[in-house]
Amino acid sequence: MRAYRRLNICLPKRQRDKVDLLLRGGIQPVRVVLRALALTQLHDGKAVAEVASNVRLTPKAVREIGRRYEDQGLERALHDKQHPGATVTFDASQKQRIIAMVCSNPPEGCARWTVRLVAEEAVKRKLVPDIGRESIRILLLHHDFKPWREKNVVRGRTRS
Repeated sequence: MRAYRRLNICLPKRQRDKVDLLLRGGIQPVRVVLRALALTQLHDGKAVAEVASNVRLTPKAVREIGRRYEDQGLERALHDKQHPGATVTFDASQKQRIIAMVCSNPPEGCARWTVRLVAEEAVKRKLVPDIGRESIRILLLHHDFKPWREKNVVRGRTRS
């Protein structure tokens, strides 16, 4: 069994007020509220295991919250780090060229454009270095294109 050092969390009055305001205030993400509850209970001198059972977190998670508070402060203990967003697949000019390609006739031997065909042709024509079908599908969806859907409207003859 691993021996853990006891967490002695002491929130200054200003930080306690901030945590209390957060808990009393409006809608907050659940993980922030649980972290705030864990910090207040650790401040009250409760053991990690007791805090973990009270707020329904694992003891490891409670220790992490306490350590983050000790090392990096209240904001980091309550909130996650910002995660970088997804990288941009292609720029505006590449998007325009792909849309223009879809607006033209499909390649020889193909009746219509499909998402897979658009992806293959975009790479073959060197519009983009590499692209997946899902990126093409989302691009076409944002431009309200559905080139794979044929419009076959059959109208009955009117009898006069």
